[in-house]
Amino acid sequence: MTPLIAGLGSALPDTAEQQSLWDGFFREHFRGSRLARRVFAGAGVRRRHTVANPIKEDLSGWSTAARMRRFDEEAPRLGHQAVAAALDDAGIGADEIGLLTVATCTGYGTPGLDIKLAGSLGLRPDLRRLFVGHMGCYAALPALGGVADFVAAHGRAAVLLCLELTSLHIQPPTDDPQQVVSHALFGDAAVAAVLHPAAAGLEVVDIAAFTDDTASSHMTWEITDLGFRMGLSPQVPEVLARHLGPVLDDLLGRNGLRSADVQGWAVHPGGPRILDTVEDTLGLPPAALQPSREVLAEHGNCSSATLLLVLEELLAGGLRDGNHVVALAFGPGLTLYAALLRAIL
Repeated sequence: MTPLIAGLGSALPDTAEQQSLWDGFFREHFRGSRLARRVFAGAGVRRRHTVANPIKEDLSGWSTAARMRRFDEEAPRLGHQAVAAALDDAGIGADEIGLLTVATCTGYGTPGLDIKLAGSLGLRPDLRRLFVGHMGCYAALPALGGVADFVAAHGRAAVLLCLELTSLHIQPPTDDPQQVVSHALFGDAAVAAVLHPAAAGLEVVDIAAFTDDTASSHMTWEITDLGFRMGLSPQVPEVLARHLGPVLDDLLGRNGLRSADVQGWAVHPGGPRILDTVEDTLGLPPAALQPSREVLAEHGNCSSATLLLVLEELLAGGLRDGNHVVALAFGPGLTLYAALLRAIL
């Protein structure tokens, strides 16, 4: 049974323009900092989507409990819309789904989002459910690997939902440059993928992972009394540059391929420096990462949901039957995940 991504669907909350966010809130929030102004202007983001626009409501003083209640109010609606759209795109009925996997690092509670979606979507009572939590920006790929393994083993369709509401975790005013960067980049999104054993789409061929635990402090996601707080070291691109080539060579080599055989690149747009590092390290032409740069510009970094948005963008640009696609994502650990996909159209 060959697992394929047969359908994708997304749901986005209200749009917020980057310049409006700076002028209407973050200029004062960061006390008119020149550094903050430069970071916001150079983030590569034109607009983002937020369930909590700070211009309209400032959550920076909210407790973590209050933020989790808000997640519980917002996430089921967006998740339902994304999964319903993906099912429609794949032409699959809800009763055909054997596994629902939900990945998020921005909200928790029990009964969880997976249980609520199973009910609202009318999924089968014998549905298998899996929750992937707190893995951060790379979570889409290990989750995709698990879903693909289920489809291959059982010959049944499955759904992966990546849903992140980063706007719920705005932090109190600070001079910390790492907080400035994260507040300039992150947005909200829900994106779902339907995998099916007998359909056209993107075949999940192989997945690779590499973790450099000597750099574990470079990217963190800490639970505090005032929401979740990101740590993002400027050394992250340098560490990724050391490992990208060997990981990619191993993934492609064991499948009889070279970098020149790859027709599409779906790279998680963690920020402009991350994309520049991938482009320079792998020797890619500028056009190769245009889908990732466009997603960054239109959505910001939506943590685990971002990579699926890039795949949507890549598919909209057109792939031919047999084209190979490499997906790359990065996150805490410091962890690098890579997936080899192949278009079957």
